[in-house]
Amino acid sequence: MPAYYLGLMSGTSADAIDVALVDFSTQPRLLAACAYPLPDDYRTAVLTLSQSQAPVYPQQLAELDQYAAELFAQAVHHLLQQTEIKLEQIQAIGSHGQTLYHQPKVAKQRAYTWQIGDPSRIAYLTGITTVADFRRHDMAAGGQGAPLAPAFHQAVFSDAQRKRAVVNIGGIANITVLIPQQTVTGFDTGTGNALLDAWCWQHRQQRFDAQGQWAASAPHDAKLLARLLDDDYFHLPPPKSTGRDYFQLQWLQQKIGQQTHAPATVQATLAQLTATSISQAIQAHAMDELLVCGGGVHNRHLMNLLRQHNPTLAIHSTAHYGVDPDWLEAMCFAWLAKQRLAGQPTNLPSVTGASKAVLLGGIY
Repeated sequence: MPAYYLGLMSGTSADAIDVALVDFSTQPRLLAACAYPLPDDYRTAVLTLSQSQAPVYPQQLAELDQYAAELFAQAVHHLLQQTEIKLEQIQAIGSHGQTLYHQPKVAKQRAYTWQIGDPSRIAYLTGITTVADFRRHDMAAGGQGAPLAPAFHQAVFSDAQRKRAVVNIGGIANITVLIPQQTVTGFDTGTGNALLDAWCWQHRQQRFDAQGQWAASAPHDAKLLARLLDDDYFHLPPPKSTGRDYFQLQWLQQKIGQQTHAPATVQATLAQLTATSISQAIQAHAMDELLVCGGGVHNRHLMNLLRQHNPTLAIHSTAHYGVDPDWLEAMCFAWLAKQRLAGQPTNLPSVTGASKAVLLGGIY
């Protein structure tokens, strides 16, 4: 019998809603997928409100929460209209939502994370049981609430012989370390595409640096790179997680200070920052193989930098093992919904630092 689930994911880049239709009757099988574009007014609101110094009004947040839900529901209908699968055949939707803020516990501050996209409205507008709010139960148990993908990476990519790292390069980059006979570990390595995209937009009015061509056009600045890497986040031991509300243009400008750099030089340095922070995480574990997914896999310059930093490592897209790198994260949330309905805990305390394994997600 088919076991159809939908995964919805809008990442820190806030460029589209990734929708994945997955059949879990045997091994996870992607049946259909699409990237549903986000309206400019929505994207502007998300990127503005997720900045730490942004003025925020409750009415804005409440309305944006509903707007997000409507867009998620529209994305579901859009994908299913392209298939022969009917709404009533879908077991559940796993909706990550759109992250505005993510702050794990620091000192005496309370930990919090906030993903908008009202799941009650998604469930009503689609008629499909919706599982959402995946992060906060882990945080209630003392965890980081992120990353969540390592459990799915373990289910799909673990190997009895080879030591594999899986790196998702979205707005934020995260790593999963899969070593035979050892507990799975993983964490957010730092900025992935977030600063690259933001700097490219600020100076070229382009949403991303296609294949990293602009970054490849100039040498990076070694002193600036050292200042960026000197940030406290890169020296924190795992478990750790972060978000766009931390790695933002204000953070970059503080690091640049009064120094003057050509915009292309900064872009080149940001590419090195992403590649170096990922590589430092990989090299701490002496891996055999690196599997890459997320939007960063299409950045040719960034992939070349990873190969330069890790010359002895076999580096592949996750497509090498039959999982499309563009849809892996949306597939993950479909899987998390399936596990939640089955009553299976899916946080990994060894990754998030939670005190115990817990069920993730509320059912709507």
